[in-house]
Amino acid sequence: MREESFASPRLDGKAAFSDKRNISTLLTDLRLLFKGPVLIANALPVLTGFWLAIYFTGGSLSGYLDLFLLTIIGSTLVMAGALVINNWYDVDIDTIMDRTKKRPTVTGHFSLKAVLMLGIVLTVLGFAMLMFTTWEAVIYAFIGWFTYCILYTMWSKRRYTLNTVIGSISGAVTPLIGWAAVDTSYHVVPIMLALIIFVFQMPHTFAIAMKKYEEYKAAGVAMLPVVYGFTMTKRQMAIYIACLLPLPFYLGSLGVTFVVLATLLNVAWLAVSIYGFFTKDDMKWAHVMFLCSVNYITILFVMAIVVTLPVFN
Repeated sequence: MREESFASPRLDGKAAFSDKRNISTLLTDLRLLFKGPVLIANALPVLTGFWLAIYFTGGSLSGYLDLFLLTIIGSTLVMAGALVINNWYDVDIDTIMDRTKKRPTVTGHFSLKAVLMLGIVLTVLGFAMLMFTTWEAVIYAFIGWFTYCILYTMWSKRRYTLNTVIGSISGAVTPLIGWAAVDTSYHVVPIMLALIIFVFQMPHTFAIAMKKYEEYKAAGVAMLPVVYGFTMTKRQMAIYIACLLPLPFYLGSLGVTFVVLATLLNVAWLAVSIYGFFTKDDMKWAHVMFLCSVNYITILFVMAIVVTLPVFN
């Protein structure tokens, strides 16, 4: 009997399945390494800042298309680089925490050396692209990168509960990057947007820290709920959300619709935070607060774009 020169269909099927699984695993690893949802959440304010700068300077997106791509891609690469470096540095505590045990730095799918090099390369490429925009945008991006990688990840995260405040600076610069790529950010709109993101990140992060209290405690991360307990954390969350209440009124140039809707979002979120003092299920409440925070910032920044579209003006 002659031997067949072609592979068995069954073996081909297994190989194809293995290839698909390997690709799927790689994509999952990259999503975890880049912290996909966090990366997207930080790209939105850059987009909003860029769009609003065009709107207030009387330009058009078509006239800024090249600059838009350089700004969005460049800033995203810088942020991705920072997030990858964070994964590289935090591998020891990521091994302890359930929420981070699937990261490729923990599973060993990527070597730590490769992860560090990837973080550096992404950062350099991102800054190289941003240098074709404006120096002001580059400076804001550097402030965000340096704050997140050095001041937050390597210095304060494991030592001080103020790590959340320090880390929030890196997120706050995102609308400033987008705006500064088009025009100087010395304008009330980008400044207020940056302040909103800065304040928002405190209750947002505290909600996560409450949800993952046991994990942060086991890893020895100095999050507010771990060091000072849930009652203090709830107070801080309510105070920070209350600080958001006056901010939409500085954005009157975006229109009455924006101010009213933003205020309603603030009041609703504050009401949920106050309910936390009366709830008997802290974990369930913390999860609701987390969902409120994610939807709050997404709706706010998408709304800032929508109300300034030509169809509404």
